[in-house]
Amino acid sequence: MNQLEHIKKQLRYRSWHRGTREMDLLLGPFFDQYFSLFSESQLNLYANFLENNDPDLYDWIMGYGVVPDLYKDIIALVHKFLKDRTL
Repeated sequence: MNQLEHIKKQLRYRSWHRGTREMDLLLGPFFDQYFSLFSESQLNLYANFLENNDPDLYDWIMGYGVVPDLYKDIIALVHKFLKDRTL
């Protein structure tokens, strides 16, 4: 397994095993759908994104908090994923 595949496996695990069930159900399916489209730099940014605690991530995704500029593109993709999923 190459380094990039190893990183993807780690990120998939971290997306599905957050600490709260709500975030597992938001980020797990999101990662499964989008990870193949991510560049290596986007994967690194997503890894950094996952370093944040679940309450902050949840607030950003639900629109309750101010999203740091660094993560606005990821949050936009999560919103697109959620919108497409509910149609």
